[in-house]
Amino acid sequence: MELNNLTNTPGARHRRKRVGRGCGSGMGKTSTRGHKGQAARKGHKQKLGFEGGQMPLVRRLPKRGFNNARFNAKALGINLSTLEKKFEDLAVITVESLSAAGLSDNKRPKVKILGTGELTKKFTVKVPCSAAAKAKIEAAGGSVK
Repeated sequence: MELNNLTNTPGARHRRKRVGRGCGSGMGKTSTRGHKGQAARKGHKQKLGFEGGQMPLVRRLPKRGFNNARFNAKALGINLSTLEKKFEDLAVITVESLSAAGLSDNKRPKVKILGTGELTKKFTVKVPCSAAAKAKIEAAGGSVK
């Protein structure tokens, strides 16, 4: 097989439908738009789900069930490397001290310490931690409460 022998598989390519080119083409007169009405006019584009002014099906059906995704607050992850830069040795790390250091805000009150980065300072952490973060904090001589 060579580049000059390549051909499309049968049915892979279609000719463009040329509407409004006379009755002999089978798509003349109304040009596949039917007779009169809103959809037959030029520039016509309906919204998705539009039903001619009738109350759409989506709005006719009752809304049921509960989805917690709107209310489920995700925890803000803070890495150990960030704590290493922002806090002094023997610091007590709480939610208040993190917000004072500019690492968290009131929009996401949940905070979690993650184990990415190295730690050389001793911290007393009073915030939820991942297992890896807890191990690194305790290995550096700190404590998690």
